[in-house]
Parts: sequence; C-alpha cells; structure tokens
Amino acid sequence: MFAPGFLTNGPVLTAIVVGGGAAIVSGIVGVFTIMRGQSFAGHALADVSSAGGSASFLLGVSPLLGFTGMAVIAAAVMGFADMRDARERDLLTGIVLGAGLGLTALFLYFDITSMSTSGAAITVLFGSMFSIPSTIIPLTLVVAAGAIAAILATYRPLLVSSLSAELAEVQGVRSRVIGLAYVLALSLAVALSAMTIGAILSTALLIGPAAAALRLADRPGTAIALSVAIGLAATWGGILLAYDSFYWTPGHGWPVSFFIVTLVLLCYVAATLLGSRPRAIRGT
Repeated sequence: MFAPGFLTNGPVLTAIVVGGGAAIVSGIVGVFTIMRGQSFAGHALADVSSAGGSASFLLGVSPLLGFTGMAVIAAAVMGFADMRDARERDLLTGIVLGAGLGLTALFLYFDITSMSTSGAAITVLFGSMFSIPSTIIPLTLVVAAGAIAAILATYRPLLVSSLSAELAEVQGVRSRVIGLAYVLALSLAVALSAMTIGAILSTALLIGPAAAALRLADRPGTAIALSVAIGLAATWGGILLAYDSFYWTPGHGWPVSFFIVTLVLLCYVAATLLGSRPRAIRGT
C-alpha cells in the first residue's frame, strides 16, 4: 500500500503538512458555509483567488501570498453586501467573480508571453502539490491559524446567525460584523485549498467533506469534527494514491487533485446512503 520511500520523501511530507492544514481549515469553515447557504461565495472566492496565484508568478513571490491576498481583497468587497439579502449577496458575488476571472486571464497571458511560464495555468487552476516548496510551511501554518482563530473568536454568534437570522437579531448579534469575519475566514480557507489542489477544484475540499458530515451529524461540534476527519482522509489518501501511481505508469504519476476530489465524492456518496438527507443542526 505504501510505495517505497513514501514517508521519507521530502515533497510528500510537505504535501502532507500543507494539504493537512488546508483540509482542517476547509473542514471547519465548510460546515458554516453550507449552514449559511454561501457555497456560491466559497466557489467565487476560490476562482477569484486564481488571479492572485497567477500574479505571483509575475511578481516572483510565494503563490500562497498571491492566493491569500486576492481572496482577502475579494472577501472584503463581498463583505459590503447585506448577508441577510440572498439576492444582493449573490449579485455582488457574481460581479466579483467575473472581475477576478478577467484578471486571471490577463495575468496568465502575461505569464505565458512575458515570463515563458507555460505551466502556470495548470499549477494555478489544478494544483501541483508535490512541487510545493517546504519553505512555504510556516506561512501555511500562519494562514491556517488565522482562519481557525477567526472562527473560534466568533463561534457562538456565528453559529446563531448561521442557523437563524431572526434569532441572531433577537440576541443582539452584530450580523454584519460576524458575516465579515466569516467571509474573511472563508477567504483564507479557499486560499489554502487553492494552493494545494488548485483554484478550480478547491471548492470540492471546502464543500464536500462538510456536506457529507452534515448528513451524518446533528450537532455543530460533531459535524465539524467529521468534516475535518473526512477532509484529512481524502487529502492524505489522495497523496498516497498519487505517489503510488508513479509505479502504475512509471514516470507518469496521476494528479493528486484527481484522487482527492474523487475520494471526497465517494465519501459524500457513502454519507448520502447512510444519512439519507442533511440533518437539522441543533444544540446551539
């Protein structure tokens, strides 16, 4: 099951740490994303972050800085929307998404024509986990810690506002402030997942494990724990299968992102068969 050298391979160990951090953060934030009905926002931020990732090749900086910077900027703009008005929220999200994809196209054009980095598009959009340098681990941990800290600092009011806007108003929750804190945490989560499996596929790591967990659990703590566990299993399992695939077709390993997304899908299907439908979260 473990091909020779798996646990001593430097790129593999880096992928395990970076991918694990992305899975943990995405598992936590993803539960609130589904509860708040903001899956589209998560998808949009992931796509917009690709503009930062492609710009990083032009500027010669860490891709994670690019993904994070652009995602945070987009989240700040989206934070001006009224989180209680789904139409206004989706409208602004769509505008930000279109602008971000336009920038991605421009930066990738410059990457190819000016910098001769023909592999930039594949790396940004679909990830290249085994090529992530180990020097990025400290920054990954900082970004992950920031996202988790934002969720922990606002956990109670965030949970209340995610379950019921009316209840949050009665309890005096400052919904706009909490919503902005959440969307900033969301931006950090999608930046990490974009760094690992690519901007196009990162939504799978954000939404898939959380959706599966919410079909099996009816308490927020349990759902978050299950979401993290599923995300870690899919990510680390995908890394293992991708590494082993070098021995299936010598010299031509299969993409890590493919295995991770496939495992996430299988986990969701299994949870659907076991849980039948999403459970109502209780125990606030």
